[in-house]
Amino acid sequence: MSLPKEPRQKMINIMYIVLTALLALNVSSEILNAFKTIEQSLANANNIIERKNNDIYKSLKNKLSDPKTAEKAAIWAPKAEKAHGYADALFNYIAELKKELKIASGLKIKDGKEEYKEDDLEATTRLFLNFKSGETRSQDLYKKLVQFKADLAAIDPSIEKEVIPNLPLDLSIPQTKSIAGKTDWGYAYFNMTPSVAAITILTKFQNDIRNSEAQVVEYCHKEIGEVELIYDQFNAFAASNSQYLMSGEELVITAGVGAFSSAAKPTISIDGNTIPITADGSAVYKTTAGAPGASIKRVRISFLKPNGETAVIEKDVKYTVGTPVGLVVSTDKTRVFYKGLDNPLTITGGGGAENINVAVEGAGATIRKASAGQYIVNCAQLGNVLVNVNSGKYAQKISIPVKRVPDPIPVVIGTKPGGSVSGNMLANTFRIQTGVGVELKDFIFEGVKFTVLSFNVLFTGKGFEEMGIAEVNGPAFAGEVKSLMRRCQPGTTVTIAGIKVLEPGGGTRELDQTITFILQ
Repeated sequence: MSLPKEPRQKMINIMYIVLTALLALNVSSEILNAFKTIEQSLANANNIIERKNNDIYKSLKNKLSDPKTAEKAAIWAPKAEKAHGYADALFNYIAELKKELKIASGLKIKDGKEEYKEDDLEATTRLFLNFKSGETRSQDLYKKLVQFKADLAAIDPSIEKEVIPNLPLDLSIPQTKSIAGKTDWGYAYFNMTPSVAAITILTKFQNDIRNSEAQVVEYCHKEIGEVELIYDQFNAFAASNSQYLMSGEELVITAGVGAFSSAAKPTISIDGNTIPITADGSAVYKTTAGAPGASIKRVRISFLKPNGETAVIEKDVKYTVGTPVGLVVSTDKTRVFYKGLDNPLTITGGGGAENINVAVEGAGATIRKASAGQYIVNCAQLGNVLVNVNSGKYAQKISIPVKRVPDPIPVVIGTKPGGSVSGNMLANTFRIQTGVGVELKDFIFEGVKFTVLSFNVLFTGKGFEEMGIAEVNGPAFAGEVKSLMRRCQPGTTVTIAGIKVLEPGGGTRELDQTITFILQ
């Protein structure tokens, strides 16, 4: 078919052909977002593995100074340090490759965040497959990965025999129809690959490197003894049973010195809100006294035990707020309202509950009377609610912020009561887990429930030469993910991310938290 002779129509047809070609090259935003989720999950897994490795290195250092273990530690600690040096060098090399790829894809820093052309199909090809000085970047990367594996094997003959065959670092060429007869490792991974996908692939190799390092240093440590949790931070503490007392009431003060381990990585939350940890391992929480009467702050502390398991301690801190004279508007449990919940509101004073008129404005708020002096406020939106109270003799206006219910904590449901969070898990144990649930810990209101709607599961490391990815609807492990779970073995890393939940009162949200297990 020939092009039309009329120039304008000829130009329109050419533009149509170009547009069709561009659309064929376009990568959907859903695919890009999936790669970003996977990349973040892998990065989180790398951080967890690195923290675990650091605990072992600290234990090795301690064993060098212990007369009981010094002799064996003098043999195996240097071998572990060799593995550490090899892993760090290659990990950092790949980090530089990721940085170069982002720059090649138009990296810009906007509001402190990196932005680049995530769907760039040519930047990866140019960087990794164009020949410079007789060798491509992909070939250089491949050689370094091969050498890394060889260096680990050369550390000790027993490591070569016992550890190397089980390493998750697989360098075979992935099977893909896009290779079109080529047998080049770099071509398979980086030809016409979107930038965000290539960065995810590089992060996957970083994950394999950290996992390989972990297996080697664990073997070295096992030849000496178990990991010891070293208490390296100390802090004096004193707390009273109440901040408000009447004459004749008992005052109880608890004081002492707390020993902390920076390796324990504590997480502290108060009323469901995570509090930053100070250098000595403690957390400082400050709040403004709210409604008159007795109040409770629920404190939850989770930390890593020496065996890698997560332990949780929960405590209640009680205090009392005195009652002023006049009209008192109290939110009972907190100084905020929560979207989608029935928030109690108490109004006292002013000459009797029968004389009080109450109205609310803003944030889609509604109010209903529950009993004398007791009201329920429900808010459909975030923002602020203005509560207007008038008793004829007294009048008061109070602005109360509306917050969303804090994110629940995602857990894997199965054999352990209450579920399991990130950490180590036996491969056989993981294979019999049943699904993903969420728990709202230490929230001021009890009985608030979230429902898991969907999530993604990513399998890397041993048993997964290519990343295994499954999308799950609902809370249960079912369908494709079950078959992938059956392939799990020691050395596999499992990351659960993109967890979407149904909020109390309606609405959905995606949780920022991920769950990562390193299978043993």
